[in-house]
Amino acid sequence: MSEGHAAVGAGTAQGDGHTVVGTAARRGDAAPKVTGGARYSADVRLPGMLHAKVLRSPHAHARVVSVDPTRARALNGVHAVLTRDDLGGLSPTYGYFVKDQPVVAIDRVRYVGDVVAAVAAVDERVALRALELIDVVYEPLPAVPDIDAALAADAPELFEEAPPGVVPPYGTGASGRLRPRRNVCYEFRYETGPEDAWAECDHVFEDTFVFSRMNHFHLEPFVTVADVRGEQIEIWTSTQNPFPLRKELARVLQIAENRIRVHVPYVGGGFGAKHNCKTEPIAILLSRMAGRPVRYCLTTEEGFLTLSQHSAVLTVRTGVLADGTFVARDSTVLLEAGAYSDGSPLVAEKAAYRMPGPYRWKRVESSCECVMTTTTPTGPFRGFGATQSTWASESQVDMIAHRLGMDPYDLRMKNLKGLGEPFVPGESGIDSDLAEGLDVVADALGYHARARTPNRGMGLAIGFKDGGGVNKPAQARVKVSTAGDVYVNCGTVEIGQGASTALCQVVAEVLGVPLRRVVYAPINTDVTPFDQGTNASSGMTVMGQAVLRAAEAVRAQVLEFAAGRLGCAPADLTLRDWAVRRGDEVTPLPGLIMAVFGGTGFEFSGSGFFKAPNSREAPLDAPCVFWEIGWAGAEVEVDPDTGKVTVLQLVASGDVGKAVNTLICRGQDEGAAVMGLGQALFEEMRFDDGALLNGEALDYRVPMAEDLPERFVSITQEQGHGPGPFGAKGAGEGAMVPVAAAIANAVHDATGARISALPLSPERVFDALQAR
Repeated sequence: MSEGHAAVGAGTAQGDGHTVVGTAARRGDAAPKVTGGARYSADVRLPGMLHAKVLRSPHAHARVVSVDPTRARALNGVHAVLTRDDLGGLSPTYGYFVKDQPVVAIDRVRYVGDVVAAVAAVDERVALRALELIDVVYEPLPAVPDIDAALAADAPELFEEAPPGVVPPYGTGASGRLRPRRNVCYEFRYETGPEDAWAECDHVFEDTFVFSRMNHFHLEPFVTVADVRGEQIEIWTSTQNPFPLRKELARVLQIAENRIRVHVPYVGGGFGAKHNCKTEPIAILLSRMAGRPVRYCLTTEEGFLTLSQHSAVLTVRTGVLADGTFVARDSTVLLEAGAYSDGSPLVAEKAAYRMPGPYRWKRVESSCECVMTTTTPTGPFRGFGATQSTWASESQVDMIAHRLGMDPYDLRMKNLKGLGEPFVPGESGIDSDLAEGLDVVADALGYHARARTPNRGMGLAIGFKDGGGVNKPAQARVKVSTAGDVYVNCGTVEIGQGASTALCQVVAEVLGVPLRRVVYAPINTDVTPFDQGTNASSGMTVMGQAVLRAAEAVRAQVLEFAAGRLGCAPADLTLRDWAVRRGDEVTPLPGLIMAVFGGTGFEFSGSGFFKAPNSREAPLDAPCVFWEIGWAGAEVEVDPDTGKVTVLQLVASGDVGKAVNTLICRGQDEGAAVMGLGQALFEEMRFDDGALLNGEALDYRVPMAEDLPERFVSITQEQGHGPGPFGAKGAGEGAMVPVAAAIANAVHDATGARISALPLSPERVFDALQAR
């Protein structure tokens, strides 16, 4: 069963008695999605549209000796074939910090599935036939299928020449390096506190953990429809960051940004995968070559070959006093970046930075390296480095507790940071009561009253991540028509999380109008205000503040206008239901407006902007906007004969500060927790010498309805300390982050066997039981 309730009340919403915030208001995208009327990029159809398919490498690593598209170009129905010979005049590689991934292979291929050529034809069948006619000669090279192989002294260098790259500015204690050693594209380091703190420790524990690789498994595929007409490029694409995408496309194409218009309809899930270039460059170049619109839509299987989550090896050394007081932590993280860097440097920052967890330390030192291998590229994934670091950190906390003869709950409570306490020097203070949140979950689980039963046990874990993005700006615009119809215009992408509805609720609250009067405008980079991207749970805290300020600016304009017509001060008036009120006197606004502007009326418009201030004292160059905390508790039963783990109870909770839409917050926490359940028990991309073995929906195991625990409880905490509108905080990632560690801790509690690698498959658990 599934339960949901608010554990802690928050502040009162504003709006002159007209309350929209804090309700389970119906989502604006509900009706079109459940009736099939919602339009996604995959649904876009343009006259004369062609269809694209790509030829992929069968080799994990090989030099591309020659590519001959002559026979493919001659096939009836083929309008364009793109190979490395067509990249002249471009800057043909892309990435975040490191520009290393080519639009199509140039000198070599670096994983099975690497794109070698692309075809645009009248339909997909003709395009697939044309791929068979492209003649490619490869010279196989040694593969580097995993981290150990990549770091070996005799490993081949995947990039013999350094690709273009940058190291962003960092503040106190943090640093980054490009290519610090062979097959490592980036390293991030952070340290604070005196080195001699280790001398104070009564015990020092060192443990190594392995984190498996997951696929994002979003239902909507990667897809772009491109239409190049003369000097103008127009695309409809499934992306989470339309403005950074536009900038990167302009750099790749070597043209001005204002020649590229990006439309983003509904996005059918992303979970971090749909950032930066994916299908867009190929669709654009084929459209330019063919002179017709091109649709490039990947299959589910191709999605597995495009991007995945990072697997990792994490070594954690922790020093404590005899009474369990934490003193020092030293962590080394190796992320498997795959064939190209993509967002790996960004994930490295977060994985290393979050290794201290929510605890108090005298000394912290963390490092993370992005190791290149001949496998599918890896990049941002829900939780963004916190899933890896929390898996290791929270597993080791339990291990230390047992070694010291303490209850893991007590050890956590002893060392948790307090409300308002800075995470590290120069950083913002913790904006959740961590102890209160842990008690909420422990009580719901029945942790303190648990009975000792053979092969049954309970575990707790705390997920911890900085939220809101780093140096992330957001702009928004709100406008109101003469009749009081409201338009919210901003760049937060609706990826299924409900942000478009929640942001409209904020505006409805400020303007005192019913939610049905507020609409969320479609995203078009020509007219939509700038946003850095829909990521880091930033929609309600970063964009939410920009939207709130835009709505407040409009309200101020309206009240000033009405006060001028009524001969009073704006402070004498309130705004509700598109009328101004002064005491008992109610004046509808349409009449006032038309009296000045005539029958066509007028439109009020206000802009809002938000960005956290830069600070050289903050390790990541700007203080964290908010802290996204997730608490999880699990009760499991382990079959000693098979190793099968059955989750009997799963309690997941996040602190949203103030829930703008209670049902949306609950849905985000429950969805995140189920993804965490999959991570704990099932999900793993399996490779054999660099070749993916389970890269299709039938072979890749995700949680199903029958896998839900008998008791599944989600608790939306509203502690009220958030920086967003009305005290809100971001949600959607926190409840995923601690689940795997909570389940592993419960397995240890049940059996005494510690499993340090994910997923907790029956085979792995059985082997641990036998080894014990």
